[in-house]
Formats: sequence, structure tokens, C-alpha cells
Amino acid sequence: MLHLSDTIAAIATPPGEGGVGIVRVSGPQALTIADKLFHKRGQVVSSLPSHTLHYGLVSEPETGARIDDAILLLFRGSRSYTGEDVIEFSCHGGPVTLARVLESALKAGARLAEPGEFTRRAFLNGRMDLAQAEAVADQIRAKTEAAQKVALQQREGKLSHEVRRLKDELVGALAAVEVTIDFSEEIGELDYFQLAIRLKGIQEEVERLLETAGRGRIYREGIRLAIVGRPNVGKSSLMNALLRENRAIVTPIAGTTRDVIEETANICGIPITAIDTAGMRETEDTVEKIGVARARAAADTASLLLFVLDASQGWTSEDLEISQYLAGKAAVWVLNKVDLADSSEISDDIHKAAAGSAIVAISAQTGQGMPELERTLADSILGGQVSAGEGAVVSNVRHQRALELTRDSVTLAYQTTLQELPADFITIDLRSALDSLGLITGETATEEVIHRIFHDFCIGK
Repeated sequence: MLHLSDTIAAIATPPGEGGVGIVRVSGPQALTIADKLFHKRGQVVSSLPSHTLHYGLVSEPETGARIDDAILLLFRGSRSYTGEDVIEFSCHGGPVTLARVLESALKAGARLAEPGEFTRRAFLNGRMDLAQAEAVADQIRAKTEAAQKVALQQREGKLSHEVRRLKDELVGALAAVEVTIDFSEEIGELDYFQLAIRLKGIQEEVERLLETAGRGRIYREGIRLAIVGRPNVGKSSLMNALLRENRAIVTPIAGTTRDVIEETANICGIPITAIDTAGMRETEDTVEKIGVARARAAADTASLLLFVLDASQGWTSEDLEISQYLAGKAAVWVLNKVDLADSSEISDDIHKAAAGSAIVAISAQTGQGMPELERTLADSILGGQVSAGEGAVVSNVRHQRALELTRDSVTLAYQTTLQELPADFITIDLRSALDSLGLITGETATEEVIHRIFHDFCIGK
């Protein structure tokens, strides 16, 4: 169990060398600990005003040995990130220096913070709700600008605002039902027709939020994109073009790639794990056989495929065999090496085999067609919705599940209303919907769920 009466400390910057490193202290004894560690001529930390910066020396509390000169940031009480007194020591960013400052804080009365404990305290002290707290980790882990924007919007409370608005509407509907139960003689019986209209509107608003879930999770989690095809069609060159760096080895020799290579790419703001695979073909080479098996495994587990063809050689029996293996899988067909082909026109055989899949003609070597390919990929992944948008987006599977439970409960209440069943039945489903919404912002989340969420945070945040 974590106790708010403890004062906690941790290094808040990543491991390794840097210009500046931060040691963060939060809790009821933060100012007292700072008094023991930080020395500014003629002043003590506990007498300084909130939201101020001060230059001074940090020393060991027991021996007085100097550790570093530093900038101290002071945040008092409810105006801090955690809702408690917070001290931050901005020191020179060497690991030894930061370790000594942290050790001195622990000797002075703090304990080492658990993963995510600073943000957990912010949640417990009412500085943010649970959805906003989760967005803190999402913003730190964001791999693209679009993903960072989605996380920032959630951290600023856009999703929470929508959830609170839905909650207010549900509370209003519940009150309208309950008042007819308690005071039917004074105000009359329940108006089932008006209540049905009200519940239908709430149901549609929940559905509208749920429609953003697929797109939101893609920005948050990204997708796996496998590049497949027969040997020497330019898969590795395409991988390098998507990454904008020479990551995969490219040679004229067929079968150069023997294993899968994975790297993260940013395609129109979408974080993509691009996977370069060995050319799919029958072979007696033992090592190449393993590579082909891994290529097939990557194709089976990827969210989307790039099926690469060689425009200079046209449609081949090997391409046909691979296309049959890929049948039913989401894929974009890439006609590569158009700079070496007599014509960039796509043959009827390829159109027929693609069976409606998008086909893009490119040259991975010259860059011709690459912008169109990236737009096509984004459209295929997001269903045409390339922008992260400015409205509330559901990007977390936990939030999606809670909204699905909310929708199901509202739907039951709506159906009960249409059947004009007793009002008590309706209130049961409406209360269940409210409980499900509370899972998102934390009002009804269990201690186990809260612990699991913050345990995935880094120490110091």
C-alpha cells in the first residue's frame, strides 16, 4: 500500500548523461528535506514563496559535503503537480550527481517513489482524473506528433469533458425517472415517450465517441506493416524509403534479406512498425528457408501488408502464388521500379489479381510515387481519416470497453422504456451506465485497476 503521509523522491529525468538532471521530492516533509539539503545564503527553503526558482548549493545532510550547485524549484500544496509540497532539484545531468542528490533526500526522510507515484498522487489529490493521468504516460510514449496531440488533448481533459457531459445527461434522466417513482401522485406518471427520446440521444452520443476508438488506438499504439514479395523486387529499398534512412541492406543479389528487420516509421503521423522480410520463394537454402518462414509469419500477424511487385519484370507466376497466399489479408499493392520499366501502366492481370486492393506505382530508388504511397497507407489504416482531429478521441482500450458497457446499459434502458416496463427497471440500467462511465475518470475504478495503470509508468513521473 502507498501512503500519502510519506514523502517520496525519485530522479525524474532519463538515465545517462545530460545537460540537466532533475530530482523530484513530493509530500508533507518535502520542504523540511529541502532545508537539510539546499543552502541559499541567508534563507531557508521552507520560508520561500511558492512557484519560485532559487540558486544554491546541494550538500549531504549528515556530513555537509557539497554535491553540486543547482536550481531549486518550489511548489506549495494544492498548486503543485501532485497536490502536495513539491521540490525539484535541477542539477548537472550526470548519473553520479543525481544518484548522490537522491540518496541524500532518502537519508533526510524521503522514500523512493514507486512507478507513477507522483501522477498517482495527483489523481488521488484531485489534480486530474484517471483518464488524464493515463494520458500523461501516453504523451511520454508518443512516437509521432499526431499521437502526441491525441495524448495532449486527453491530458487537457477533452475526453473527460465529454464523459462528464454524458454523466450529467444520465443523471438528469435518472432523476426524471426517480422523481416519478417517489412523487407520482404530485407530478404524475412517467412520460415514457419523452424519456425514450432522451435516452436515444444519449445512446447516439456514446456511439459517436466509440466511432473514434479505432483511429485513436492506432495513433496511440501504432500498427505493424509487413513488406512482402518475391526476392529482388525492392522490398529493402522500399523499407529504406519509408524510414528515410539506409537501414536495410540493398544489393542486386536475390535473397540478400534472410531475416525480418523491424523499425518504427512515421507515416502521416501514424506510428508504424515497418517489417522488411525475406523474399517469398521455394528454396533449398537452409538459412533462406528460415527467412521465408519468418516472412510468412510476419505477413500472418501484420495489420497491413505492402505487396511489392517489380514493374520492370511485370506480373510473374511467383507473384501470382504469393498473391494467393495473401488472399483475404489487408494489403496495398506496390508496383516498384517504374523508373526502369518501359511503361508505368498497371496491367490488367495485376488489377484483376489485386481484387480491389489499392495499387500504387513507385520508384523506391528515386522517390517517385512515395508521397502517394504514404497517403494511400494512411487512408487504408484510418479509413480516410488522416488527421488526429481536435475533438475528443478514445485511444485507450480500457476507455473503449467502459463506453461499450455504458452503451449497452443505455440501450437496455431505452428498450425497457419502449416497452413501458416499471420505472425501477429503468433506473437499474441507468445506474449501471453511470458506473461504467465512472471507470473512465476513476470514480468507480477499483484499487486493482488503479494500481495496474500507474505501475506501468516510469519512476519519477
